[in-house]
Amino acid sequence: MASTKIILRKVKKNSKGEYPLYLRTIQNRKTNFFYLGIRLKEEDWDAEAFKVKKSRNNSARLNAYITEKMAQAEAALLDTEKKVKILSAKKLKGKIMGIEPENFYPLLQKYLDRLEKGGQIATFLRARAVRDKLLTYTDQKPLYLDDITPSFLSSFSDHLKVKENNKPNTIHGNLRIIRKVMNDAIREGLLSIDDNPFKTFKLKTEPTKRGYLLESELNTIEGLKLEGKGLIEQVRDLFVFACYAGGIRISDLLVLRWADIQEGHVVLKMQKTRGLQMVKLPDTAQRIIDQLRTDESKPDDFVFPFITDKEEIDSPAKLHYTVGRKTSLINKYLGKIANKAEINKKITFHLSRHTFATLALKKGIPIEYVSKLLGHADLKETQLYTKIINEELDKAMDVFNN
Repeated sequence: MASTKIILRKVKKNSKGEYPLYLRTIQNRKTNFFYLGIRLKEEDWDAEAFKVKKSRNNSARLNAYITEKMAQAEAALLDTEKKVKILSAKKLKGKIMGIEPENFYPLLQKYLDRLEKGGQIATFLRARAVRDKLLTYTDQKPLYLDDITPSFLSSFSDHLKVKENNKPNTIHGNLRIIRKVMNDAIREGLLSIDDNPFKTFKLKTEPTKRGYLLESELNTIEGLKLEGKGLIEQVRDLFVFACYAGGIRISDLLVLRWADIQEGHVVLKMQKTRGLQMVKLPDTAQRIIDQLRTDESKPDDFVFPFITDKEEIDSPAKLHYTVGRKTSLINKYLGKIANKAEINKKITFHLSRHTFATLALKKGIPIEYVSKLLGHADLKETQLYTKIINEELDKAMDVFNN
C-alpha cells in the first residue's frame, strides 16, 4: 500500500531560520523525498494537519499548492499500483512537480567551471576525464540524479575496470568526483540525502607501496661528484633540498620565490591544497639556498633556475602544463642520478616527500609535527608513513632468525 506525507525536514536551516518542505512517498517499502521548493520556519508549519499555518503570509496559496502536489502523487502511485509496478523516483518527481528531473551532467559542468575558474587545473582535468567516461558509458544520453543508484555505480566501476583498464585507485578517484557532485546536489536541495547512493555504495581503494630513500642513500646522492655545474647538479640540489625542507612538492618548489624565504624558513601557500606550509630550513637545505642566492637576487625572482620566463606560468593552465613538463625532465635526470649513485630504486621527485616523512619520524619528530610540516589536512595521510617505519622494524627483527 503506497502512502504520501508532507514533512518539514529539520536539516539545512537557512540564514532566515527556515527548513525545506518535502513530499515523502512510500511504495513497496521504497521511500522517496521530493523537495517542494518551499522553506518555512518551524512555527509556521502545522505538523498535525500537514499544512501552513494561517499566520504565515500566502498560507492559502501555499496550502493549495501542497494539496495539488499531494493529489498528483497519490494519483501517480495509485496508477502504478493498478499496473503492478514501481514508479521510478525520476518519473514520479516529473508527475508530481511537473518538471523534468535533474540531469547530472549540467551539475558536473558547474563543478568543472568552478575548478577552472579557481585555477585548480589538475582536479579540473581529472573531473573532465570522468565526464567523458560517463558520456561514453551512458551513450551520450541524459543521466538523471535518480539514475545514479548503487547498482549504477557498481556497473560503472566494472566498465572502468574492463573497458577503460583503470586501476582500483583510479576508479576510486573517479567515483569520488561523482560523489562530490551528488553532495553538491543535496546541498542545493535537488536530491534528498536519503537518495544518496553513496550511503550504501562504499568506495574501495588498493594499498600503494610508498617508495623512499634510506638516510645512507640520501647521503650518497648528496656526496655525488657530478660533472660541471649543469642541469644534473641543479636537479640533485633541488631533490636534496626537498628531502630536508619538509618534502615540499615540486609544483611549489619550481615557483618558490626569494620572498618566500623568511628568516631561515620557507613560508608558502601550497598549489595543491591552497593551505599554508611553513618549514624551518635545516643546515643542508640552508646551504643549498645560500649557494643559489646572488647579489642580483630579487624578492620576486625564482629561487631554483628551472623556470626563467614568467610568461610560462601567467595562467593556471600554463602553470599546470609547465610544471608537468619540467617534472618530466627532472625525473629523467633523477634516473641518471640514481644510476650514478648505484641505487637500485626508481627515483622520482615525489620520493623526496616520502623520504622526508620517513626520516623525520625515524629521528623522533612527533607524527603531529610531521603532518603539519608536510601540510597534510588530515593526520590519516601521515599515518601511512608510520606503517613504513613499522615494516622496517619488523625486517630488523629478522636478524634473530639468521
